Amino acid sequence: MHPPAIRDAALSDLDAIMHLETSTFLTDAWSRDMMAAELAAPHTRYIVAVEGETVIGYAGLSAPAGVEQADVQTIAVDAAHRGRGIGARLLDVLLTEAAARGADDVLLEVRADNPTAQRLYERHGFAAIAVRPRYYQPDDVDAIVMRWEVPR
Repeated sequence: MHPPAIRDAALSDLDAIMHLETSTFLTDAWSRDMMAAELAAPHTRYIVAVEGETVIGYAGLSAPAGVEQADVQTIAVDAAHRGRGIGARLLDVLLTEAAARGADDVLLEVRADNPTAQRLYERHGFAAIAVRPRYYQPDDVDAIVMRWEVPR
C-alpha cells in the first residue's frame, strides 16, 4: 500500500475534517465554525493526508509571522489508518513549516491519558515542560505541555 498524499487543507475538506474531529475527539471536538476559522486564518497551516479522494488524517499549526513560538493545534488520523506512520508524517510537515516561518520552538498540549500520542511527540524530540490540570473538559484530564526546539 502506498503512503497517503499530504497536501494543504482547503475549506472544501471541512466536512471530512469535522468527521475525523468528532470521531477522534469524542468529548472535546472543536466546533465546525472554529475549524473553518482555523482553515481560513493567515497565521495557520492545515494539511490533510489523503488516499484517493478520502481524507484520512489532518493536522494544523499556528505560527503567526514574526512570533518565535509556533503551536501544533491538532493532529488526527482515522482509526482504521493508525499505526502506519501517518501522524508522524503530518507532524514532520508541521515542524518543517514552523522552522520555515522562523519559530524557535514549537509547543503543544497532549492528553495525559494518550500515551500513544505522547510517544509520537517524544520520538520527534518533544519534551514535557508543564502540566495543565483538568485542561480537557468535560473529562477532567490533564494536558501535558510539550516543547520542541527548532534545530539551527
